[in-house]
Amino acid sequence: MAYVDSVLQPGETVKVIGRLHWTIFLRAFLLAAVSLVVMLYGEKSISRSIGRTFVYLGWIGLAVATVLFLHAAFKRWTTELSVTTHRVIYKRGFIWRHTVEMNMDKVETVNVDQSILGRILGYGTIHVLGTGQGGINSLHGMGAPIAVRNAITAR
Repeated sequence: MAYVDSVLQPGETVKVIGRLHWTIFLRAFLLAAVSLVVMLYGEKSISRSIGRTFVYLGWIGLAVATVLFLHAAFKRWTTELSVTTHRVIYKRGFIWRHTVEMNMDKVETVNVDQSILGRILGYGTIHVLGTGQGGINSLHGMGAPIAVRNAITAR
């Protein structure tokens, strides 16, 4: 169940729920690939002691890649940006939780920053700026940022 479902008010409906993009897993996948190459090099090595060292380094790399993958999965699971008919709600965290809620009539602008790769793969940084000093700043790596922006700006 999404966090927004537990805080909906009467007459309020969810327009869109934004999540972190799958690219947050890239570090883990790249490290795992490099570790497998190191392990294969160690298996094919002529010297047995050097080969064993490379295999051990490969296993250490795979262990670190697993930790990175689990961290990214947990971060993706515990972070959401929800747009309802009345509010914009940002939540991150599991036991320790940080939430920011902004009424739609307090939203002044919504900025989206996307790199070339972000445009190709569909991720970017969202900045929701409110009137006064309020706002939800720098939500990096959000998937479908244009759809989230459109849900916020279309009233």
